[in-house]
Amino acid sequence: MIRIAVLGDIGSGKSFFAKQLKIPVFNADQVVSDLYNSDKRLFLKLKKIFPKQINSFPINKINLMEIIKNNEKNFKKIIKIVHPLVREKMNIFLKKNKKQKAVVLDIPLLLENKLNLNTDILVFIDSKRSEIMKRLKKRTGFSLKIYNFLKKNQIAVDKKKQIADFVIKNNFNSRTIKIEAKNLLNKIII
Repeated sequence: MIRIAVLGDIGSGKSFFAKQLKIPVFNADQVVSDLYNSDKRLFLKLKKIFPKQINSFPINKINLMEIIKNNEKNFKKIIKIVHPLVREKMNIFLKKNKKQKAVVLDIPLLLENKLNLNTDILVFIDSKRSEIMKRLKKRTGFSLKIYNFLKKNQIAVDKKKQIADFVIKNNFNSRTIKIEAKNLLNKIII
């Protein structure tokens, strides 16, 4: 099985590109969102650490961002609880899809958490920062402070681009991205 890992800046269009490949996708952001909405064990663990801030289920993602904004050290506390669950879900996904020719790993902290293998095909989604910021500001609960904090905790975008096997220019035109996705698959899966 070929593992295609999608890299890029926050809001660069990684998830949209991943979907256009039309092969099984592990979307870590979606998994986290699902866990916040359905995993009572996760809720109880977070409530134990943040009893004043987390008091209702499902877990409100915007509430978690406020917890991080109030104290950046809380980010590591949250990650310590959430990431093992995401890793577990990723392993289930990989086992379930082991007979597929290829899968996509859409995991924002793939390299930072050392989830990548040397054999992974790294695809960097290259988007203009000004366009990214314009789009991010439209997202519900967007916080520049959280954005900058997350960027600080990630490998630099230039470094990711440098180590990528393929670089895909994203001008946020869905037709162009669909063509790029098809061309990439033709190069990888022969």
